[in-house]
Amino acid sequence: ERAIRPVSLGRKNHLFAGSDGGGVRWAILCSLIETAKLNGVEPYAYLSDILQRMVDGHPVNRLDELLPWAWKA
Repeated sequence: ERAIRPVSLGRKNHLFAGSDGGGVRWAILCSLIETAKLNGVEPYAYLSDILQRMVDGHPVNRLDELLPWAWKA
């Protein structure tokens, strides 16, 4: 129950994502955050690091290195 509580609490907020594309991006972000938690990674540190790496020019063909189970700070 505790694992799905944030999802059920935010259900009404998720309805107002703005568009179908916004809803898809919201789902991707939620999946990344929950996967990071399951892999023992602090979500904020993970997201801020991978976004900075992408901005700094991380190669597109190596994005699998940035997934939560392969990420190293």
